[in-house]
Amino acid sequence: MELPTYAFQHQRYWLDNTTANTGDRPAADQDTAFWEAVQHTDLDGFAAELDIAPDAPLGTVLPALADWRQRLRTTAAVDAWRYRTAFKRLPDAPGAPILTGSWLAVVPVRHLDDPSVTTSLDAVAKAGAEVVHLTIEDADADVDRLTERLRGLVAGLGTAPAGIMSFLGLDEERHRDHPALPSGLATSLALVRALGRAGIGAPLWMVTREAVAAGQDTHPHAPLGSLIWGLGQVTALEHADRWGGLIDLPGVCDARVARMLCAGLSGRGAEDQLALRPSGTFVRRLAHVPGEQRAARRSWQPRGTVIVTGGTGALGAVLARWLATEGAEHLVLTGRRGADAPGAEQLRDELAATGARVTLAACDVADRKAVAALLDGLAADGETVRAVLHAAGVADLTSLENTGPEEFAAGVAAKVDGALHLTELLDHGDLDAFVLFSSIAGVWGSGDHGAYAAANAFLNALAEYNRARGIPTTSIAWGVWNAFGVEGAGGISEAVDLDQLHRRGLPLIEPELGLTALRRALDRDETVLTVAPVAWERFFPLFSAARPRPLFEDLPQVRALSAPGPATAGPASEPGQRGSGLGDLPLADRDSTLLALVRGEAASVLGYERPDQLDPDRALRDVGFDSLTAMELRNRLATATGLTLPAALVFDHPTPLAIAAYLKAELYGPDPGDDSSVLTELDALSQRLAAIDPDTNTRLEITLRLRSLLTQWSEPDGGRTTADTATATSATALESASADEVLAFIDTELGI
Repeated sequence: MELPTYAFQHQRYWLDNTTANTGDRPAADQDTAFWEAVQHTDLDGFAAELDIAPDAPLGTVLPALADWRQRLRTTAAVDAWRYRTAFKRLPDAPGAPILTGSWLAVVPVRHLDDPSVTTSLDAVAKAGAEVVHLTIEDADADVDRLTERLRGLVAGLGTAPAGIMSFLGLDEERHRDHPALPSGLATSLALVRALGRAGIGAPLWMVTREAVAAGQDTHPHAPLGSLIWGLGQVTALEHADRWGGLIDLPGVCDARVARMLCAGLSGRGAEDQLALRPSGTFVRRLAHVPGEQRAARRSWQPRGTVIVTGGTGALGAVLARWLATEGAEHLVLTGRRGADAPGAEQLRDELAATGARVTLAACDVADRKAVAALLDGLAADGETVRAVLHAAGVADLTSLENTGPEEFAAGVAAKVDGALHLTELLDHGDLDAFVLFSSIAGVWGSGDHGAYAAANAFLNALAEYNRARGIPTTSIAWGVWNAFGVEGAGGISEAVDLDQLHRRGLPLIEPELGLTALRRALDRDETVLTVAPVAWERFFPLFSAARPRPLFEDLPQVRALSAPGPATAGPASEPGQRGSGLGDLPLADRDSTLLALVRGEAASVLGYERPDQLDPDRALRDVGFDSLTAMELRNRLATATGLTLPAALVFDHPTPLAIAAYLKAELYGPDPGDDSSVLTELDALSQRLAAIDPDTNTRLEITLRLRSLLTQWSEPDGGRTTADTATATSATALESASADEVLAFIDTELGI
């Protein structure tokens, strides 16, 4: 085809160069051992660093030197990705905690007489709150049933509760209708959904017991409670406006612990992940843990028979290839479809070419009988299982509001029940490694990952629980592996959006680097570890946009983001005083300036070259805005204007024109003579009326005045009757009404 005759317009999107992430250590410190060996002419040390024979010729040394350098850079990169969670003690809260209003205590029927519950609620009452009980049964996992119960309860109270304490996490019995879920988890999911449907915006606090390790604990004693922690962290992201926090109780809840509970409920800063122990209150924090801080305990090598659950999926295939090259003699790759899974037979042939024996086993690890049959069959054949890599899992990503108990059970069964069945049925004495593949969703939550986050939080707790019983278990909470494009990828690989991950500051884990991190964790025989590349300058501002996230505040990268710079030092600006003199704009320039501001910031978020590429009348969602980019635009505009802007700014005001109009109203108030200002005032009045709870007489007078205003507005003169006349008319009507008319008015108009 002939090329068009007009000149092409080139616009380059590729980076000119990239800089590798080599971790936090300076390059000069990474090869100290090597250069010391050279300086001291230590031939043996030099050869050991390069992993060659001391008498190797130069032709061998040079490639070895290149390999050594690459290994050093690779390990430095993955060491920068290593994190671990821990609990640190807070100082004791001064004074006696004070709670006010009605607090709703949601208690499972099996735990009505639980000392932890009764002691806690007695303390809440002594702190000044009125405790209202809501007893929950298995049937309340039906969100419609629970919604109606909540509506009836609030109607009976006559006011919304000031806070909600859910003790559902204490109930670890299997749900009668959804046996893959503990009853407390199934009903907690229903509670989150029902509170939203019932319009109850009080902060929700989820209470567990011994679900986390804090204080003198070396491990959690009730790892199933960690499912609630995973669910709670997703609730905090999806419903930040009505989230309170997570509180873990000790095994024995005495009066002192109960007082600490009340202090947590009354607010200790923004802390929303607390563990109460006899020694005090502890809060959860994420910390960076470079690999060199923990010496290798062994040089782990796969041997004998190795099981990979989810072995025919994308990540399973990556692991199987690595295990085969590292020396595994027999690979057992499990999956629900076995050899019928896409690409399974080709993978088997590829692995067999390396000399490894391969078994494609059709085994659903959520089925205990199937796992037992697999292990019994291997034992009957004289096979000894030396290692298990549990990578099976289902990722059906959706919001909590749209997730029922059936979908939630399907999302947790493979990871949770699979890990439990393997723990119970494996011969632990023969195991060199039992590796659970977890996710960062279980460490700090992720929107639309409710079931996935709960299941992975459990894997981390189970690893600690198993270690305490002598079972060599390692759980690694990974970021997202780059398994895209692999046949049969499935799972999380097909569920995530690559562009969204990049904008969120979560780069993918390349398989080579992920396997290096796995090897280093196994050499160190670690128990729980988080491995994820995070661009904190992008990730943290978005993650913490809706509410503070104290979990991250001890990280140096996050502290650096929060530190005041030269441009932000000093007192905060008043609204309209930031940016280019917005507070002093002439009336005639406000519309154009604010529209230019919105289009400029939106273009920057989307990566457009010019602001005029955005149509001011076109919805931003139609040109690529999603929840993350919408939050970024909100943050940019808040910085530029000095305003506190709602999280749903882009969705409530979908076009650049609409956003500019909103900013104008917030910065300068309504224009004189603008009829829309009346509507704004009516909206404000509606919100004020909804927020008050007047006595009967006041409510009657307000109602009469509102009816009078409506009558005036309906008159031909446009409602120009004076307010004094209207008030007099209302008063006369009330004074002249008969008792029956007043009672009828109260009955029909006030619903009393």
